[in-house]
Amino acid sequence: MSLLAKILVTIGSTASIGFGIWHFSVPKVWKWYSYINPTATELFVAVRAINVFFSLSLVLFGILNILFAYGNHSNRYSIIVMLSATCIMWLTRLTFQIIYPQGSINPVLQYGMLFAFIIITLCLLLSLGLVASQKPFFYQ
Repeated sequence: MSLLAKILVTIGSTASIGFGIWHFSVPKVWKWYSYINPTATELFVAVRAINVFFSLSLVLFGILNILFAYGNHSNRYSIIVMLSATCIMWLTRLTFQIIYPQGSINPVLQYGMLFAFIIITLCLLLSLGLVASQKPFFYQ
């Protein structure tokens, strides 16, 4: 894996880990549960479960991408698979931010998130392109 690809993976994955860690606190900070009817206890549980799953996914994908990029036992195929899955995840998030923007209560937040999602997605897509375009070499 080229040095540039590793740098791009590190930037995109570190940002993904950061968003994942930050997102664990989002329901409390933004008072998500205040919008839910207090008698809808199953909805509370569902929102919490989805947020934990999403947050943990961002953290784990980020960590795995870095481990694969810098690990001695990963191969080109495994790196491409992991980066592809991560790119699909971030392309989906970016698309949702464009079509259904979050943070619209504050333009700085809305466009800050959009900018961050574009940077993360570009870093990961460019690193995927660099890895995919490398000629594979086989060990004997």
